[in-house]
Amino acid sequence: MLLYSILFVLCSIHLYAQSESPIKAGPMVTHADMRQVTIWLQMTKQSDVRVQYAPIDASSAEQHSIIYKSDANNGHRLHIVLDSVEPGKRYTYSVGVNGQTIRSAHPLEFSIPPLWQWRSDPPSFSVALGSCFYVNEAKYDRPGKPYGNDLGILSGILGKKPDLMIWLGDNVYLREADYTSRIGIFRRYEHTRSIPELQPLLGSVHHYAIWDDHDYGPNDSDRGYLLKQDARDAFMQFWGNPTYGNASSEGIYTTFQWGDVQFFLLDNRFFRTPNKRMTGERTILGQDQKQWLIDNLVSSSATFKVIAMGGQFINPLPRFENYAIFKQERDELIGLLAKEGITGVIFLSGDRHYAELSELPSSESGLNYPLFDFTSSPLTSGTFTSATEQDKNPLSVPNTATYVHNFGMLEFSGAGNSRSISFVLYDKSGKELWRIKKTAEEVGFKKR
Repeated sequence: MLLYSILFVLCSIHLYAQSESPIKAGPMVTHADMRQVTIWLQMTKQSDVRVQYAPIDASSAEQHSIIYKSDANNGHRLHIVLDSVEPGKRYTYSVGVNGQTIRSAHPLEFSIPPLWQWRSDPPSFSVALGSCFYVNEAKYDRPGKPYGNDLGILSGILGKKPDLMIWLGDNVYLREADYTSRIGIFRRYEHTRSIPELQPLLGSVHHYAIWDDHDYGPNDSDRGYLLKQDARDAFMQFWGNPTYGNASSEGIYTTFQWGDVQFFLLDNRFFRTPNKRMTGERTILGQDQKQWLIDNLVSSSATFKVIAMGGQFINPLPRFENYAIFKQERDELIGLLAKEGITGVIFLSGDRHYAELSELPSSESGLNYPLFDFTSSPLTSGTFTSATEQDKNPLSVPNTATYVHNFGMLEFSGAGNSRSISFVLYDKSGKELWRIKKTAEEVGFKKR
């Protein structure tokens, strides 16, 4: 059966020269639930795009295909929904354009989350993390030494075979020539997404994203950014999150679940008060998003509730764009977690150009468990060489502050009431730098 699956992917192949490829970027695997998965693609011109897919080790009866037509009105970008899938299966897929199958130099695969509830233990799985992904383009970069590092870190991430990847903001760096026009925003996204080094990672790992200032607008940008709706349009067209904001078409926040973990992807830009604003309410999330977050945290039955946002949440120093510069809202959110009895909360962040794990003790939070914030930054942009005394995070877990290009990993494992989460940091080659493991009970989960 394995041979049949391989033949299914490779049959009817038409080999295009790289310069003649009808695919500009992708395919990229995005959100999956138990009934469907979405594949993202961008074509070079109007095309009939056919995706064929089947479970690995499939019989001929389990092969499926679907055809979409690309459209110039949205830049020939496609979100192709595959809905003939079954929970818990791993699939292989291929892409055909105008009747000819395109050979891929790397595996094209996706997974459907298992239906484990009331049947088995939750699945073990891993999630790659990264932020601050700067891709050089000399024509638009500032003079001097290129700000972007080499792109080998992408191979390092793929080598760990994560099930998912969460991009923690600054996934694209808008330059001065970009953020003053809609076309500039879209062209920057296209340039970053289409680099050859990125394609293998896109093709077989499920990708989710939040944004931060550089893929939203200018440095430290906020709710006043003139083109924020254009930035939102670009984000929606280039990513495949399950939803984007609320019913009034505001922001990009969303949530999804994989196994016994619920992820909350927050928007720290669209509603943000300017950092230097001295009057009026000071907020990062805005009232609607804040209430949405607490409502969904209260309703969640997940063992772990993972909250991702661009800036650090736990670090108490009001420096740069840590949540501490919005101290009232930070304290309000921690207070609500305690008053509502919300357990199993973990924070993820990027932005800072170094990595660390922060821990807020229960004695300071009012919760009956410590809060952790795993910061993973940067992938390729410039790094802090070290922290000055005024920048040292007093809640940094010893020996976790790391000042090299890096990516993070969350590993969820264990049976039943013995679930655990591991925070792991790797350098750009995939070498493990540190690992810290916490049981579900250590982050507040109560045995059922």
